[in-house]
Amino acid sequence: MFERPRSGERALLVRVGFGEPVDPEELEEFRQLARSAGAEPVATVTGRRERPDPRFFVGSGKAEELRDAADGALAEVILVDHALSPSQERNLEKLTGRRVLDRNGLILDIFAQRARSFEGKLEVELAQLRHIATRLVRGWTHLERQKGGIGMRGPGETQLETDRRLIAQRVRLLTRRLAKLRQQRETGRQVRAEIPVPSLALVGYTNAGKSTLFRTLTGANAYVADQLFATLDPTVRRITLPGGTQVVAADTVGFIRDLPHELVAAFQSTLTEAREATLLLHVIDASDPLRDQHIAQVNEVLAQIGAQSIPQLLVYNKIDRLGRAAGIERSAEGEASAVWISAAERQGIELLLSAVSERLSRSIRDARVRLPPGAGALRSRLYAAKVVRAEHSGEDGSIELAVQMPDAEVLALAKTPGVEILEAQHPDV
Repeated sequence: MFERPRSGERALLVRVGFGEPVDPEELEEFRQLARSAGAEPVATVTGRRERPDPRFFVGSGKAEELRDAADGALAEVILVDHALSPSQERNLEKLTGRRVLDRNGLILDIFAQRARSFEGKLEVELAQLRHIATRLVRGWTHLERQKGGIGMRGPGETQLETDRRLIAQRVRLLTRRLAKLRQQRETGRQVRAEIPVPSLALVGYTNAGKSTLFRTLTGANAYVADQLFATLDPTVRRITLPGGTQVVAADTVGFIRDLPHELVAAFQSTLTEAREATLLLHVIDASDPLRDQHIAQVNEVLAQIGAQSIPQLLVYNKIDRLGRAAGIERSAEGEASAVWISAAERQGIELLLSAVSERLSRSIRDARVRLPPGAGALRSRLYAAKVVRAEHSGEDGSIELAVQMPDAEVLALAKTPGVEILEAQHPDV
């Protein structure tokens, strides 16, 4: 009987090109992904097909080639750079006698290793359980003969049903806990929204240097490593721009091509920092030959989470690898659209802060706001943020303030119960 093999570190990598040859850059990225999971790539098998094979994904002949290559390289695990169905994984495991992990499972494994916060760990576990639930039968193939119809039900089916029930119970528990944590995070986000401080979210392809830039900008002790998905948990810090304007910056999880949908769904709390930001700093590895593709893939994920309409400032990082000088690019309208920097070498950081300040100032509005009686705490926060230009008291105890703040913060303030926006226009109008 086939017993599900244990995971190992020596890995055989598999990638198939459908309708076109395998891209060497994408294969190298998958190799980095395997190393990030702790695997040691010892062999690589590539191929080309018109469409996936329903049984083995790679075809029966290529599947036998995988088995022989794994035997020759003494590989303990086979990593496939594609999303496999449960039956395809099971069939490949039976044929090769080794643990087979597809791209989604590999990324989930990396996320499980890297999550540090309680919330991040819960999100990863939830995504893993939902992924495992569809593959549960593979671990119990030695009991398959016990399954059947009336009079044939045995311990195999009982074990499967027990596992499914336990997973379902755990999923419900995790969902409830995450809902509570997200409510707490949303409360904190609403408090920040009440304080009219612009927010920045660092987004970008994994390993583009977001955490290095975040640490350079904020001085926060963010974990930095030259590997994929070095950090997962959102970190929020305040920074001061030229002129004294304070903003809130958030580091977010890195994106990657074919990011599993269950992870996009699981990390809503992290990605919400991007969706609610005033300005996105889209960090790009300037030395990456596939940077244009990665920009498109990041924008695709931003669209999935509803952040496609948030203004972006492109930040081309790692210019020290290109020997290029720091600088700012501007659009035809004269707006700062991209900044070339090196976060590790602290080149162009002042230019970046200046560009951020410029972009935020362009979205500033003069507004007249009426606060209800008893909104003294909100009034104090507005004064603390130095956005109040004038104040008048109403006969009914209400307070009318003349404020100057970014568009997004005016809209956020308008959503506060009892607050009324009387007028809002750009200062140059």
